[in-house]
Amino acid sequence: MTPTTTTTLEKPQLSFWQIWNMNFGFLGIQFGFALQNANTSRIFETLGASVDDIPILWIAAPTTGLLVQPIVGYFSDKTWHPKLGRRRPFFLVGAILASIALIIMPNSPLLWIAAGTLWIMDASINISMEPFRALVADMLPSSQRTMGFAVQTFFIGVGAVIASALPYILTNWFDVANTAPEGQIPNSVKWSFYLGGFAFFTAVLWSVLRTREYPPEEFRRYNGEEGTELVDEGIGQIFTDFVKMPKTMKQLAVVQFFTWFALFCLWLYTTSAVTSHVYGTTDATSELYNEGANWVGICFAVYNGFSAVLAFLLPRMAKSLGRKRVHLIGLCIGGLSFISIYFIQDPNLLLVSMLGVGFAWASILTMPYAILAGSLPPSKMGIYMGIFNFFIVIPQIIASGTLGYISRTFFDNQAIYVLMLGGVAMIIAGLLVTLVDDVDDEVVEA
Repeated sequence: MTPTTTTTLEKPQLSFWQIWNMNFGFLGIQFGFALQNANTSRIFETLGASVDDIPILWIAAPTTGLLVQPIVGYFSDKTWHPKLGRRRPFFLVGAILASIALIIMPNSPLLWIAAGTLWIMDASINISMEPFRALVADMLPSSQRTMGFAVQTFFIGVGAVIASALPYILTNWFDVANTAPEGQIPNSVKWSFYLGGFAFFTAVLWSVLRTREYPPEEFRRYNGEEGTELVDEGIGQIFTDFVKMPKTMKQLAVVQFFTWFALFCLWLYTTSAVTSHVYGTTDATSELYNEGANWVGICFAVYNGFSAVLAFLLPRMAKSLGRKRVHLIGLCIGGLSFISIYFIQDPNLLLVSMLGVGFAWASILTMPYAILAGSLPPSKMGIYMGIFNFFIVIPQIIASGTLGYISRTFFDNQAIYVLMLGGVAMIIAGLLVTLVDDVDDEVVEA
């Protein structure tokens, strides 16, 4: 980039409803993620996978994120469509592909087909998701970014509540069958995925139609880049920018590593831990197992619902305590909540633990991105948001490759101990937040 003398204009403050509309698509995206997180292990077990097999089958999800998000970020930084703008073309393509995958997933006749569909589904979700993160940073001044990511957190929470609870709702409110012959997916799960596909597409379409992005020249003027010559280094720019990532991003990378390792412990092993440790069964065809699996969906709905409630309180908390302190508190409470599940025998008490997980989840979805955005060059917001995803998916890949061995070798395949390990990792992440430089907070304090 060749610098010239430019005047940086402050981006205009957007109304609450403009922020609402630009983030509404995350409601649909989270339908996809929540159904995937709460039910994929259940589908794998139903199709014959053992507890030991589950982590390696899940490796598809983080691997696709590792490959897809930085590439999508790179191309979305360089894209401008006269009608769809910079980020919205990627929203739309990802939504179409993900909705199709959500329909295919519960109809998988064989385990390898389900595993392959997970690759497609996760890649498609990532195509939609990464540009949404960049859009908030593109459109909002620094003073509104915490609110922008908090609104995303609200939609993530609401979408996850409904999607996670769908099998339970369909079974208990609409009398949809919750069991099926061995090797077949129950109708309660199938119809949940069908509804999720519809919600995904329509919610993303709302954001596509209701959001206006700044045209290239206006965008560059707001970021002090008017009249500059942007040099396109090609796809290799991803590796160049990775090496040159800002200091704050490097610090957050370590926090993210332990955070997302912990979350993968939760997503992979909660169904097995709850059905075996709390419900006392490992028979995936039994009514008791499926009752426990449905209750896991409710637990996930509770933690996501609580995160949605907290979403609008987080900006106030951050203003009072600082974003770093809020994130420290949230991660430590989340870690202790993971560990508390070991001491629970009454399924209803799991909901108390889920409140703590919800606090952590709200902070995880808001604070790192709000802290990160202030340290990134605006013209590379998409690519750096994609690179930041490395530090989400690499720990998940490591978890996928090691948790089966750890569970088998050290925990005698008792999933509850994997959740406790995740709790310890999340507490470590919280302590590491104290080492992060929050550039925007430092500017406000100055």
